[in-house]
Amino acid sequence: MRGVGVTDAPIKIERLRKRPDFLAAARASSFARGAVVLQMRPRGDDDPVLRVGFTATRKIGGAVVRNRAKRRLRAAAQALLPHYGRQGCDYVLIARSGAPTRPWARLLDDVKSALISLAAESERQTPVSATAPPPPA
Repeated sequence: MRGVGVTDAPIKIERLRKRPDFLAAARASSFARGAVVLQMRPRGDDDPVLRVGFTATRKIGGAVVRNRAKRRLRAAAQALLPHYGRQGCDYVLIARSGAPTRPWARLLDDVKSALISLAAESERQTPVSATAPPPPA
């Protein structure tokens, strides 16, 4: 399964770095799965770039633990977003308490299932196209 509107060209992935981008993603759809919470916000522009940000709160541990959790989330995103991400969307991955120590395969499964669930949810929320016949009265 590839993202919507994907060609054979490699997907360009950029990092979210500014607080307003993180706050906008927080107002959008989210899905919690295992050791990760994933937020997805369709930007609504014509830019096919996929942007991603990572965060870990002090609840999960000190700086060393938070950095390890974010490194693991970055690696998972790098492996899975080209296949399951949607172009033109912003993603934020939030580490939960199990992220630094969760087995790698389970962490990948958490991120993958969250990406698939958010993609399915956003497809359900897209409006009916103008070419579709009106529903019966």
